[in-house]
Amino acid sequence: MSSVNETKFQFAVFLLTGQHRQEVSHLWISIPFCFMYVISIVGNSVILFIIKTDPTLHEPMYIFLSMLAVTELGISIATIPTILGIYLFNSREISLDACFAQLFFIHSLQCIESSVLLLMSFDRFIAICNPLRYASILTLPRIPKMGLVCVVRGMAIILPLPLFLHRFQYCRSNVLSHSNCLHQEVMKMACSDISVNSIYGLFAKLLTMGLDSLLIFLSYMMILKKVLNIVSQAECLRALNTCVSHLCTVLLFYTSEIGLSVIHRFGRRSSPFLQILLVNVYYLMPSMLNHIIYGVRTKQIRGRVLRLFTLKET
Repeated sequence: MSSVNETKFQFAVFLLTGQHRQEVSHLWISIPFCFMYVISIVGNSVILFIIKTDPTLHEPMYIFLSMLAVTELGISIATIPTILGIYLFNSREISLDACFAQLFFIHSLQCIESSVLLLMSFDRFIAICNPLRYASILTLPRIPKMGLVCVVRGMAIILPLPLFLHRFQYCRSNVLSHSNCLHQEVMKMACSDISVNSIYGLFAKLLTMGLDSLLIFLSYMMILKKVLNIVSQAECLRALNTCVSHLCTVLLFYTSEIGLSVIHRFGRRSSPFLQILLVNVYYLMPSMLNHIIYGVRTKQIRGRVLRLFTLKET
């Protein structure tokens, strides 16, 4: 242990893990991942292009949707290099600094996405429960400030995690269990006392996603109470229909988060192949499906997409 105490790091890289004992099939496994990444990046880029170029969509609901698309693009860009590097080039090595940077961006973008979903639920709450004050509360100059608060909040809360990790000494195995650097996995590689990271990681989770999910739940309880008091059944269904896309996105995001937590807690008992596959899919699912949900469910975006591709064909 004396050599460990004298040296900050015993090794200079972490080794990421692909599908265990499936190296021969990595090229075939990479095909669906590439397909999912293409759908995610192209779909979210189309949503951003449509919202930017169509003045009729310069409304709070769609601006919040563009913020969601940006965060999902960020998560895709943060995770794609290591996953495709493993499956296409069998490149498993990642430097410590690059690993810390990746986990910072992954976790901070997840926190930002959770905050944006909270803003979108607030938008629906004001639109349904207090429609007369909607335009005065959610003004266009105020929305970018709300987005900036989400970004600063997510980055400020997550920033201590890689800083703590950088001060640790790593003398255990340098083989990580997944294809990306995640805080829960990296801190287990340290031979230092990780209780601060463990406690702060739980605190960060509760302060961001835990608090956001609670506020989203409360907002929908108040929305439901308001909608049930509407006499007209047609008006009631119309009000609920405006929430369906956001509600599907919320369920998809938090279901993925719960799935990841379950895998990290009980994954040791499952097949390594299934564990790594599910972790990668859970990170890709929200960014791949959210723009499809909004594209199908939102009439304005659906019509604009159809016009966009119709013009290209002609």
